[in-house]
Amino acid sequence: MRYFITGTAGFIGFHLARRLLEEGHEVTGFDGMTPYYSLRLKEARHAALSQFSAFTPSIAMLEDKVALEAAVDRARPDVIVHLAAQAGVRYSLENPQSYVSSNLVGSWNIMEIARQTNIGHLLLASTSSIYGANPTIPFHESDKADDPLTIYAASKKGMELMAHSYSHLYKFPVTAFRFFTVYGPWGRPDMALFKFVKAILSDREIEIYGEGLMSRDFTYIDDLVEGIIRLSHVVPSEDNRLRRPDVIDSLSHQAPFRVVNIGGGQPVGLLEFVDTIERALGRRARRKMLPMQKGEVPRTFASPDLLVALTGYKPEISLDTGIKAFVDWYLEVRDDLDLG
Repeated sequence: MRYFITGTAGFIGFHLARRLLEEGHEVTGFDGMTPYYSLRLKEARHAALSQFSAFTPSIAMLEDKVALEAAVDRARPDVIVHLAAQAGVRYSLENPQSYVSSNLVGSWNIMEIARQTNIGHLLLASTSSIYGANPTIPFHESDKADDPLTIYAASKKGMELMAHSYSHLYKFPVTAFRFFTVYGPWGRPDMALFKFVKAILSDREIEIYGEGLMSRDFTYIDDLVEGIIRLSHVVPSEDNRLRRPDVIDSLSHQAPFRVVNIGGGQPVGLLEFVDTIERALGRRARRKMLPMQKGEVPRTFASPDLLVALTGYKPEISLDTGIKAFVDWYLEVRDDLDLG
């Protein structure tokens, strides 16, 4: 198959593209190479993908509709997976404009192109941040999610709403998958795992917010990729609407549009997360306990029921296994990529 993936120089896009290339598919990767974090890391990801002859990179911004249209026209994809976004909950407090430009305007461009090309399936990366401080756990796709706590979450919710309207108006299938704290090798330097490992190895304090009382439903990157690929083959339609008393299908009654959590439903406390990193490194962390930051949520907790019902799959790689894989990768590449 031919896949068009935005954000292939990013963490998730790189892993998805590599998996598809290894399986023999054609991948066109679209990325803006923004300087939000190390361009050297982004360039190394694209260099690894370029070892495959079936990979075609295209470097431009999502907001550049002309460049985006030209890249999709050349690729003639069967499936578009839109992963590129301005990420980061905390950064949205500093530069909210970038979230509006990338996550709303850029995503609208993708939808316009999907409409024009009558794409077979559009998959969109959304986020567990949409649930905000939802008091009901675990989080189900049918839960009310209209109280975002950050511009990042609001921009992703806005993307989902636009996608639903486009799917309704132009009858092309859309799956929006909400992921939960994804981690693993080649991850983003602004995420907690990356920062904690770097600080512990440098004998610097790690900052633990919320006095360590927060919890997250961590998802290893290979589990997320498996979920995305399986969902790409479950094209939303009335033909595959679930009619089961134990699982509520999020498939819209107005459009071929569905939202699906990709998470294992096994939240881990922040202090247990730090303990696991210490075991992997064989070192103790110097801990600095701090209050919760503005916009943070106390916990995330996915219901994987719909994902399992649709695909037969649930994220299952343990935190110990996943963190060890990240640490091994970090120690191997930190000098070459100047990771510190």
